[in-house]
Amino acid sequence: MTSPQVAAPGPAVPSLDLGGRTALVTGAAGGIGRACALRLASAGAKVRAVDRDAAGLETLAGSAAGLPGSVEPYVLDLTDLDAAELAAAGTDVLVNNAGLQRVAPLEEFPPDVFHTVLTVMLEAPFRLIRGALPHMYGQGWGRIVNVSSVHGLRASAYKSAYVAAKHGLEGLSKTAALEGAPHGVTSNCVNPAYVRTPLVQRQLADQARTHGVPEERVLADVLLRDSAVKRLIEPEEVAEAVAYLCGPQASFMTGTSLVLDGGWTAH
Repeated sequence: MTSPQVAAPGPAVPSLDLGGRTALVTGAAGGIGRACALRLASAGAKVRAVDRDAAGLETLAGSAAGLPGSVEPYVLDLTDLDAAELAAAGTDVLVNNAGLQRVAPLEEFPPDVFHTVLTVMLEAPFRLIRGALPHMYGQGWGRIVNVSSVHGLRASAYKSAYVAAKHGLEGLSKTAALEGAPHGVTSNCVNPAYVRTPLVQRQLADQARTHGVPEERVLADVLLRDSAVKRLIEPEEVAEAVAYLCGPQASFMTGTSLVLDGGWTAH
């Protein structure tokens, strides 16, 4: 009786090595941004961690102690667009993650909040990309990862500013991909559904008030209603997708959206 054949191992998947690279992550003090900053630092990157929360950035920097790379706090309010563009100079990897949310019907949506959401979540990414591209083009390599959302592909009621910003970010990312390809620069979106972050936790009360249901029902009946996988995504899962798009195995991926929505858009 012959022994069963054992399949030869396939080619090794290249590990992510960002040694000598500088990464900039916005909204880095918590949630997805924090997870991305730590993941990229674990791959050896020098991470410029951008947020307006100075205390949160200091906590993040302490958590990065001992990693192959480093995390440098960079306190910045992204509504200062000129400062945002300057902050991106010399960046090899840019992760546009910062965001905010307001849940309200269109006719009641505060115009100033709509303006702020579009500024932080669409205009600031444009300025950050604009600031990063000269260095990326000069060296013939760069990675732009825009943390979009399932709401960049689908709309939900009562989230006019957020949905508009994420849809705009999708278009901006595609344009950057087309322009950056001849220069070795890729640009992609990562599109999670609801992630276990403070932003989502704050939405529970807002959604309960808007939809007129108890908070304990919001998660199952509103947030996860369209998801086949009935749980929140962890920030580390999103960070791993961001890391994948920065690695050599994703060098042919550009101008696309990597969807992590638990089956939401399968409907």
